[in-house]
Amino acid sequence: MPTVDPSFRYVWLIWASVFLLPWSALFVAWPAIRRRMLWASALTAPFGLTEPLFVPAYWNPPSLFDLAHRTGFDIESLILCFAIGGLAAAGYRVLAPASEHTLAPQARNSHLHRLHLAALVSPFFVFVVLLMLPWNPIYPGIAALFAGALASGLCRPDLWRNTLVGGALFLALYAVFLLGLKSLWPGYIEAVWNLGDLIGWRPVGLPLEELLFGFGFGMYWSSVYEHLTWRQRDALSLVRITANGKDRI
Repeated sequence: MPTVDPSFRYVWLIWASVFLLPWSALFVAWPAIRRRMLWASALTAPFGLTEPLFVPAYWNPPSLFDLAHRTGFDIESLILCFAIGGLAAAGYRVLAPASEHTLAPQARNSHLHRLHLAALVSPFFVFVVLLMLPWNPIYPGIAALFAGALASGLCRPDLWRNTLVGGALFLALYAVFLLGLKSLWPGYIEAVWNLGDLIGWRPVGLPLEELLFGFGFGMYWSSVYEHLTWRQRDALSLVRITANGKDRI
């Protein structure tokens, strides 16, 4: 295990776990979004198992039981991925609550939806392909999230506002947590992130890659639930296509 400041030993665990606080608050305060949050968190939690791709190429944090240094895997990544998935899925619903309806079969057969499944899984293909290039693995991850958000928006134009606002909200939340990390544990970012292999510009001392990840993650996961379940927010719909024709909302 690399030599680190003893005060940094449990920072990764603490920081990841703190994300569970807003997750729990939203889960308790808004019963209507609980299913969505659990669904999103269950899908994103396994992405914590990709940590060996990023340790130590992107960063090298001290972790519980020294797992990250010994195996590449760690418990903290699973906690973080679980929490941020639910937060990204919930943010826009809390800001702009609205009823929803399921898209009718006619709407699902629209030319826009011919690549429905391809749009949803596009981030995974983009990530695998770009990972083969000789660059830091964080950049394929960021590009994959942006590509997935773009593909989903082109397939479901009614979700663009959801996507963009959801991305901005999660970016703001993520930036606050990063600033808290920087303030409470000075020097941690410099000690843990592989800054020499990253873009030199760091807004307010934060790795630009983390901010791009936050925005991309928020954009993609804020609308995946509606996209995958063929749901549409009534407040954003101008026309609902039903079995009887077009009904104004």
